[in-house]
Amino acid sequence: MANGLTNATSPYLLQHAENPVDWWEWGDEAFAEARATNRPVFLSVGYAACHWCHVMAHESFEDRGVADVLNAGFVPVKVDREERPDVDAVYMDATVAMTGQGGWPMTCLLTPEGDPFWCGTYLPRPQLLQLLQAISTAWGDREAEVRASGAAVVDALTRAQSAPGGSLPLDTDLLGDAVASLTRSFDQEHGGFGTAPKFPPSMVLEFLLRHHARTGSTSAWRMLKETAVAMARGGLYDQLGGGFARYAVDRAWVVPHFEKMLYDNAQLLRVYAHVWQAAGQRASAGHDGDTGEATALRALAERVVRETAQFLLTDLRTTEGGFASSLDADTDGVEGATYVWTPEQLVEVLGPDDGARAADLLAVTPGGTFEHGTSTLQLLSDPDDPQWWAGARSHLRAARAARPQPDLDDKVVTAWNGLAIAALAEAGWLLEEPDWVRAATHAATLVVGTHLVDGRLRRSSRAGRVGSAEAVAEDHGDLIEGLVVLHAVTADPQWLHVAGTLLDDAVARFGDDATPAPGEALVIHDTASNAERLVLRPRARGDNAEPCGQSAIASALLSYGAAAGSGRHLELGRQALAPMGTIAARDPRFAGWALAAAEAATAGPLQVAISDGTGQEELQAVAREAAPAGSLVVAGRAGQVPLLEDRPDVDGLAAAYVCRGTVCDLPVTTAAALREALRP
Repeated sequence: MANGLTNATSPYLLQHAENPVDWWEWGDEAFAEARATNRPVFLSVGYAACHWCHVMAHESFEDRGVADVLNAGFVPVKVDREERPDVDAVYMDATVAMTGQGGWPMTCLLTPEGDPFWCGTYLPRPQLLQLLQAISTAWGDREAEVRASGAAVVDALTRAQSAPGGSLPLDTDLLGDAVASLTRSFDQEHGGFGTAPKFPPSMVLEFLLRHHARTGSTSAWRMLKETAVAMARGGLYDQLGGGFARYAVDRAWVVPHFEKMLYDNAQLLRVYAHVWQAAGQRASAGHDGDTGEATALRALAERVVRETAQFLLTDLRTTEGGFASSLDADTDGVEGATYVWTPEQLVEVLGPDDGARAADLLAVTPGGTFEHGTSTLQLLSDPDDPQWWAGARSHLRAARAARPQPDLDDKVVTAWNGLAIAALAEAGWLLEEPDWVRAATHAATLVVGTHLVDGRLRRSSRAGRVGSAEAVAEDHGDLIEGLVVLHAVTADPQWLHVAGTLLDDAVARFGDDATPAPGEALVIHDTASNAERLVLRPRARGDNAEPCGQSAIASALLSYGAAAGSGRHLELGRQALAPMGTIAARDPRFAGWALAAAEAATAGPLQVAISDGTGQEELQAVAREAAPAGSLVVAGRAGQVPLLEDRPDVDGLAAAYVCRGTVCDLPVTTAAALREALRP
């Protein structure tokens, strides 16, 4: 038994390729079939790591009775939201507008022209069958009325999309106001923001890091520190295998929703590398009363960085050198089964004494912190005997590896690989781990070599086979950011060249105006002007779990402008930040990456260019220690590094040029002088 998904590049679609439902992939052919047969489109959107997507698949889409109803009266279309974020965005807007909430699996009924007239999320089998019967009856008896309803929904969404969103400069006042607003929503007891469910606020933490580096704000530092510690100590973090789950279902970070996403782990790897760097700076400066607290934070951050990098390289790296999208929340249909423990299971692996000791250390209780008497693993304090814990952890990892493992969604998404490239390259440079930089280089080689087709970027590939979906704005922005960081770390000019070509193309095709007048905002749409036409051209209104297209392009413009010494790109970056200002003023939790980029812009951005010559490594070491988060450090020679054009060595000595925007200080040649130049 097979349907129209058998040739898909998405593992999520392939999971449904043998359903009795006659699924179609999203595309012109499916809608042509709907028009030819005058049947509504049944649109189901999900992703491979989604727990409730699996539940609905088993209950309904594997059921012959449901399939018969769908096949007779509808054109069923299955979409992987990670492969087609544009389609997901359009119909998620409709779902939220109709129901007040969204989520996955998303279920929408569309006219043959794509207009949504009913939207919802997960439906148990009985309710789904009732819905399908009601829609079939309505379509047969009142088709014109149903079509009018869909058209009205599209009209309302179009008017909402075209309503002026306004722009507001992300200046120093707004950045300070954002910290004050975050302080009001900060969870004083458990860290993070808001209540349950609680998502890792990666981009907000990066903003707080950069704000603290620029201003010395104690409030920003406290929120950053307490959140970073709480997440790393709790069940959100995999204490045995490294890496973070997608979110916690509770305020205290105890119970995760067990799926592990590349985009979360890439962003958090970079954040914790910056925490490691900033904590070292505070320890050296004698902050926190004494250096003990900062030193402990630095050690915790280093552990998280090393374990999370290893998780990316071991669990998510594909044969072709890219990084896979996610690990499933379920194992054999049971959520979290791979990861949770009972005291008895610990004793079985470690023996009575060590098992009891591990249960105490990892907060594994007889009653359990999860379901059915099982517990997630927490490491609320450091072990008193690190050597013992290293051995126990190794045994527990081996025992867990013998359990059934969650499925891997091994498609390579451009945007998320861009985030991973930036994180691994920068963390590898900071912690002097060249293998991480090499892994970032291999991923960049794969994405640039495979996803660039006829000069246009594609969204994803699998097993070296590129998908047909075009890249969206976030793909361009995140990949460009990764390539700029890779250029800075390796001094390889090819990465900056590719980044510049992609960036100018992205501004031209995704922006409302490729050359806005001075002082005007640069508005970025999620889809290109020449992309597939949907019922609505989507445009994200804020950052969510990852940078939205607007923020990603703005940050890419600033990063590229700093690396290339291009005042034009720096100005465009500031203009691209303006549409995010109103969002940042309303709720900075949904403008984290824009705020982080605005901090970089306010600082210059700050760049340290180190010329070839005697003492270059010593100056790099100082920059590694003293440069603030969000700055760009590059060492090389003229011809490799644009920032070193007309900036030579000094009498054979390596020279460091500290630049802010396009203005550079006089060169310095000693470690002490560079350290002083980088002092806040």
